[in-house]
Amino acid sequence: MKRNKILFWSLILALPMLLSVLGCKKFLDRKPLTATLDDLNQGTLEAQSFGMYNTLTSYAGFSTLPWIDFHSIRDDDAQKGSSTTDGAEIITEFEHFQYSKDDWAPNTYWNDRYYMINLANKALYFADSLQATDPASLRNVGEACFFRAYCFLDLVRTYGEVPLINFYYTTAAAGIKPKSPVAAIYAQIDADLAKAAQYLPVNWEVGGANIYPGRLTKGAANTLWAQAHLFRQNWANVIALCTQVENSGEYDLETNFTDIWKDGLNGAGKNGIESIFEEQSYVGPNQTPWKGTQWGTSQNVRQGGASNVWNLGWGWNTPTQKLESAWDNTDPRKRQTILYSGQFDGGAPQGGYGATLPGYAPGPGLDQPYWNKKVYSDPQMRQFTGQIFGSGGADWINHRILRYADVILMHAEASNELNDGATAATYLERIRNRASGNLGAGRAIVPPIAFVSQAQMRQAIKDERRWEFAMEGYRFFDLVRWGDAIAELGALGYTNRCRYYPIPQQAINISGGVLVQNPEW
Repeated sequence: MKRNKILFWSLILALPMLLSVLGCKKFLDRKPLTATLDDLNQGTLEAQSFGMYNTLTSYAGFSTLPWIDFHSIRDDDAQKGSSTTDGAEIITEFEHFQYSKDDWAPNTYWNDRYYMINLANKALYFADSLQATDPASLRNVGEACFFRAYCFLDLVRTYGEVPLINFYYTTAAAGIKPKSPVAAIYAQIDADLAKAAQYLPVNWEVGGANIYPGRLTKGAANTLWAQAHLFRQNWANVIALCTQVENSGEYDLETNFTDIWKDGLNGAGKNGIESIFEEQSYVGPNQTPWKGTQWGTSQNVRQGGASNVWNLGWGWNTPTQKLESAWDNTDPRKRQTILYSGQFDGGAPQGGYGATLPGYAPGPGLDQPYWNKKVYSDPQMRQFTGQIFGSGGADWINHRILRYADVILMHAEASNELNDGATAATYLERIRNRASGNLGAGRAIVPPIAFVSQAQMRQAIKDERRWEFAMEGYRFFDLVRWGDAIAELGALGYTNRCRYYPIPQQAINISGGVLVQNPEW
């Protein structure tokens, strides 16, 4: 399994300088994409698919700080973390909602999504030009459609109206378009994910072995599609899509919550039964080969002063005091999610490794009181990879993008909104029972919640999403879609206009004014 994993990502990352030259280019400031149809074949389409996976894992807008800024730090349960002088502007922009129209993180987030969209458009154009209908080519089409939908869903949730670039172009001028209505963006997402669900395989198994761990599947397309309908409150569609994922037989909840986050020598936790889609990372002995990402490193424990023993990463995306205080101590997920400075890590039952952390003492000690335990790096892996401490402290950790628990909780929420409280309670119980250690009914640990009313169950589901997905980047967009953002984030500076981020000024400038700023900004 590990050999196949390494081979797959070696192929992706070894593509001849694929995309890297354009990595820092501005939106629409692209070199013409050129190729001759005589040179194209399925292998080329496969290479283009690999290029999109490479972009997902290597471009910062998808795999490190800009993603964390937009998806996690904007909520009330996560904060920038690190030291006070490291990326101080992010506190102003994302923790206190004084959004910037021109800064490295917002610019990167926008640029990387349109770059990925361009890659998908190119692959789809070539596939159409070739009239490619063989199964392998159609799988590549499905991958391109997924990645384009994935980017547009991020864009429409973050900015509202955005340019609908759903075509291949060879000159920068041809790619300059005004914004399209939100409904048009969602229509494109629906069309893309319908194709992705049609063309992607149920799995990538050959002879019972997964030959491409982390590669997109029908389940990933349907899960993302359910998310897209969730934001529009299309409850019946959410249930239908979640049911397809459930009935596929490909996924289930991990028995132990902590098993989801294991990234040790035996590979347990990576691409497990609960994983629907995750970015792939691998670092070999003495960092050779290196096919990693900085997802884990960007969030691991940071230590100042002369000692480097606990300087395991950059220390971003740390739990807030509000999260720690609000979370009931009887929920095991609290200690499995929050790593405490100055305390024992809890050992294996709490996702720890039997170590006691130094105390919270900015400067000589640890820079934050709490850390994201879902990316807590295994000391055996540190030794194995040679990434003992510092800026490359956990590059082997995968980013879990879609997991089965979300399917279960989306199904619960949609059922409750359609006045089927009994089904909602049943689905909610699956998550709560797992959290309690699968003790069944009658337990005191994370006890079952019986349906009383739609409003009561709605709040229970909201709370459960908060605990289950803490530090994973769900909560800000959940608060916005629920209409709870002002109540929960208002004290931090959030107002209604902050539901959408301003479009980067550099993109507006490059468009010559064709692209206009969001009206509230």
